[in-house]
Amino acid sequence: MAVNFTAFFFNLTLKQSAGDALMYNGDEKVIIVEGKSDKIKVREVLIEPAEIVCTNGTIGQTELEDLADRLFDRDVYILTDADDSGEKLRKQLKRELPEARHIYIDRTYRQVESCPGHHLASVLIRAGFDADTVFLKKNDLRW
Repeated sequence: MAVNFTAFFFNLTLKQSAGDALMYNGDEKVIIVEGKSDKIKVREVLIEPAEIVCTNGTIGQTELEDLADRLFDRDVYILTDADDSGEKLRKQLKRELPEARHIYIDRTYRQVESCPGHHLASVLIRAGFDADTVFLKKNDLRW
């Protein structure tokens, strides 16, 4: 049985949680993250529309090229974990998407999904995103 991995990959990664809407316009920002938990964390902090694409870890060259073609002429940001696998993925993406901007979390937190909301909000704001300022409070009980 043949599986169209590219179609599966994009269908899987573009699914949105209930109430989210994808807006496909030329000005939309795209954030590439490693996993679903990272996507959920970023979605909770952002207050502007942005497509969040999960790679589910490192991806093959063909899928990477397809992703680069699909994201051509879009504002692409790369947000990976501050660990070896995150750096490996970042290097892969940097080769195919040289114009992409890089967002880094502090190495202390290691993973996007487990970094405090106030930290994620501040790095997203510094990168030019609109993030919910309620997360800038360190003592926010949600994080």
